[in-house]
Amino acid sequence: MNAPPPDTQPHWKRTLYILFFAQLMVAVGFSSIFPFLPLYVEQLGSDSGLSIEILSGLVFSSQSFTMMLASPVWGAIADRYGRKLMVERSMFGGAAILLLMAFVTSAEQLVVLRAVQGLITGTISATSALLASVTPRDRTGYAMGLLQVGFGAGLAAGPLLGGAVADAFDYGTVFYLTAALLLLAGVTVELGVRERFNSENGPAGRQGILAGWRSLLSLPGVFATFGVRFISSLGRMMSAPILPLFIAGLLADHSRLNTFTGLALGLTSGATTLSAIFLGRLGDRSGHRRVLAFSVAALAGLYGLLGMVSAGWQLLGLQVLIGIALGGVIPITSALLANYVTPGEEGAAFGLDNSVNAGGRALAPLLGAAAAAAWGYPAAFLSTGAIFLCGLLLVVWLLPSSRA
Repeated sequence: MNAPPPDTQPHWKRTLYILFFAQLMVAVGFSSIFPFLPLYVEQLGSDSGLSIEILSGLVFSSQSFTMMLASPVWGAIADRYGRKLMVERSMFGGAAILLLMAFVTSAEQLVVLRAVQGLITGTISATSALLASVTPRDRTGYAMGLLQVGFGAGLAAGPLLGGAVADAFDYGTVFYLTAALLLLAGVTVELGVRERFNSENGPAGRQGILAGWRSLLSLPGVFATFGVRFISSLGRMMSAPILPLFIAGLLADHSRLNTFTGLALGLTSGATTLSAIFLGRLGDRSGHRRVLAFSVAALAGLYGLLGMVSAGWQLLGLQVLIGIALGGVIPITSALLANYVTPGEEGAAFGLDNSVNAGGRALAPLLGAAAAAAWGYPAAFLSTGAIFLCGLLLVVWLLPSSRA
């Protein structure tokens, strides 16, 4: 069984707790803008004449597309120059870009800044790589689960906070808040994390970037794990651009539309938070692949049902169940990847992982918007269920049943 360098092991829990707090702050900040992004696009208007639906999709997809391109490069740089440095780059850079979003005057300007955000952020992959590099391999399920708890708790609180602040003040105030939270996270990592980094510890320090990627993808289980990540990312984000619009059709009173949308997203993330650490530990004991298969199967059914709801309370209930199932997908996939890779290649592995994740998120809003435009909003949710069913087949047929 692979293990991180011996001199890093006594500090892994300290690093885990600091990254947990930083991830919490980042998640609260980033997710606080989710409930109103399509509505912000509508308020800003277009300088080019593009439709609001297209611009809403681009606001989500542009960030994911550029992150898909940049993440593998940042990951390889992390293995050469330090993973803590990449965490700080993503947090401080994100704070600056989110602050600028408060001053845009058109939806097209917002799309451009979202694209720049994708180029310079990537906090999830950066923190995952740093944590994987110091965590004993038999504790990766617990560590990634706890990191997901921080991320999920932030995703639960962020939409509620962002929706309430947007209703009470304006959209610009939420961007000020987000920038401050990302700045706090970066300062915490700078002051609290001590990385004993040696670029010669693993293969990444002895070969070029392209050779490192080829070596990584040849490891048993890695390519299939990336496939699972892509499908889960694609499924989770297909409904993002149309969910606020779908909710608007369910509610008779639109005075608190932002708050209700934030509640729906927050409940999902809160449920993910509660289930992630439990399912992560369960994966460490009984097998990550088994937990992942059950979770993906549950998501296939739940998203299919989501397209059939006719009342707000039904949507909220299903969002909770979806969140529970996601707690067995997001951290478990990260734990599998950490187990399959060679020590010293964590940065490259999670950089590629984030690229795959971003690729799914870039494509998903466009697919979801296209399905909704062609067949109605419920079709986006039914299509998501079908995508997760394909993910289940991938887990059962191609994912190795044991650690590499």
